[in-house]
Amino acid sequence: MFKPILLAPLFAYALFAQTPPKPAATPAKKTIDFDVNNIDRSANPCTDFYQYACGAWIKNNPIPPDQSIWGRFSELDEHNKYILREILEESAKPDPKRDAVTQKTGDFYGACMDVKAIDAKGLAPLQPFFNRIRNIKDTAGIAAEIARLHRDGVNVAFQFSSGQDAKDSTAVIAQLDQGGLGLPDRDYYLKDDPKSVELRYKYVAHVARMLELAGEKPAFAKTNADAIMKLETALAKGSLDKVSRRDPEKVYHKMSKQELGALAPGFHWDQYLTDSGAPEFQSVNVAWPDFFKTLQAELQNTSLDDWKVYLAWHTLHATAAFLPTPLTEENFNFFGKTLTGAKEMRPRWKRCVAFTDGDLGEALGKEFVDRTFGAEGKQRTLKMVDALEKALGEDIQALSWMTPATKQQAMVKLKAITNKIGYPDRWRDYSSVVIRPDDALGNDNRATEFEFQRQLNKIGKPVDRNEWDMTPPTVNAYYDPQMNNINFPAGILQPPFYDNKMDDAVNFGGIGMVIGHELTHGFDDQGRQFDAHGNLKDWWTPEDAKEFEQRAACVADEYSSFSVAPGAYVNGKLTLGENTADNGGVRVALMALMNTLGNQAQTKIDGFTPQQRFFLSFGQVWCENAREEALRLQVQTNEHSPARFRVNGVVENMPEFQKAFACKAGDKMVVTNACHVW
Repeated sequence: MFKPILLAPLFAYALFAQTPPKPAATPAKKTIDFDVNNIDRSANPCTDFYQYACGAWIKNNPIPPDQSIWGRFSELDEHNKYILREILEESAKPDPKRDAVTQKTGDFYGACMDVKAIDAKGLAPLQPFFNRIRNIKDTAGIAAEIARLHRDGVNVAFQFSSGQDAKDSTAVIAQLDQGGLGLPDRDYYLKDDPKSVELRYKYVAHVARMLELAGEKPAFAKTNADAIMKLETALAKGSLDKVSRRDPEKVYHKMSKQELGALAPGFHWDQYLTDSGAPEFQSVNVAWPDFFKTLQAELQNTSLDDWKVYLAWHTLHATAAFLPTPLTEENFNFFGKTLTGAKEMRPRWKRCVAFTDGDLGEALGKEFVDRTFGAEGKQRTLKMVDALEKALGEDIQALSWMTPATKQQAMVKLKAITNKIGYPDRWRDYSSVVIRPDDALGNDNRATEFEFQRQLNKIGKPVDRNEWDMTPPTVNAYYDPQMNNINFPAGILQPPFYDNKMDDAVNFGGIGMVIGHELTHGFDDQGRQFDAHGNLKDWWTPEDAKEFEQRAACVADEYSSFSVAPGAYVNGKLTLGENTADNGGVRVALMALMNTLGNQAQTKIDGFTPQQRFFLSFGQVWCENAREEALRLQVQTNEHSPARFRVNGVVENMPEFQKAFACKAGDKMVVTNACHVW
């Protein structure tokens, strides 16, 4: 099923547990503005622009021990978390005058923070789960338990939800997709290089240790961990790879329930659909049918006992954040230390802020917006969106490689793009979610079940085009090709992306680039396959489609040459959409800046021209330090290139950059055959 296209990778692990000394309620004042002092004056911008723009920042901002990647996005996210913490600590005070929303967010946060109570309960909150799993008698019992676990947010066997019909964007239909893995991606189970083999060994050891902590004897835990790995490997072999999943046509297979049943006749679909809470429906999109053939094979080939230990393991894995300290620490040891290279767990308060935002995001987000954004923020952003849309229209009309027929359709799509700024016009109603001040795991389960059911209730209903897929404090943005809209949460509409105190050049290099990036996603290798109404429909002439593919291949080849660690390269095909959006977004943002400046005198500020400040602002948005483990994880699983290449990969394709910094032929930031799509 097709997902919204994001601006930035979100590297966050959610399984940690320790109670550190309580920090100050507000952070120490630290500027996250655009700053020329972040520049490395010893570097040559024409040799390595990223180092030039960010070198001093990189030197002065080492990775905190509880992080795997630390950059400008991280700084702003941290800033937002302090604001959310202040809100939640006030909300958690047991004041009888609290309104219902304040009570829910405050009690959720307070229960999450009460590690002493969580430790005292031990695994008692999980006993109902384990008892159900233990009592499974047959494959009908497996289907019933998978349904119940899905309602609690446990990723077993496959995924089930709702989504727009890719070929009828007015309709919401049922959606089934591959799932059920513990490692980040199918390739972690299938690659045979030494690092992948070592990681699988460590994963099995981690699973065994978790089972031991849950009460199994070591010998049984090891045997069961091996069985879990065997079943997950089989599911991985039946899964579609990430690059192929970027093609919307490959994950669209609309079927009747009868056809679904024929894919996996051994799975009790009627039992599952009843227990999952799904409404009656006639058709379902089965993203990758071969996966469900694999599911059928494993229902036949894997013993009932092995299915039980698999379900029990994933229950532990999914709930570890709200379990006693030894289990959360062990989960961090693998998913934090081993996978991402983090040295320490994040402070408990940061985790609980993130969990509250994840489970009750719009309840918490409303207060965040009231304190940080306001209605005037929407108007400022809309003004820039208008400037970027105008520039993209000019870019489309000026393209030498596109015929008039396709240009006309591209302009129709551009003019149909809608934009959502800051926060929802209508806030989500959480009144049915029961939140208790002494039930951390139960609160998470009930909030997760509420969201699961909310998604299923959409099946057969009209599409809600006002809904958001991100919470207001999120430092990110996205384009949704089926909605044909761009979305900018309040969390990102702050310095260093946008600052009223800064000149236009800096703001267009920051938030202007973000806007241009999301607009360009409507015309990248995925987005271009959807029409103005959000339907998967070919609106390109054959010759234009061929020309696009050749230009896109140039971008894919360019980024595939970038190495992040020995033997680890950017996957140019996996990151193609994001790289296309970066290149097009920066070019369009620069056009919009020049349109805005018009005939104004281009006065230097801090010794830099407007064009130079534009590129410096763009570069500094991506300043970051990253651990090798995190970079290896990123290039294998993430559709975004690492920060250094998001900057250098763009500017080496831009004659405008080379002119701004007087670069010459032969300089590293001047490539002979520059890639240019948009």
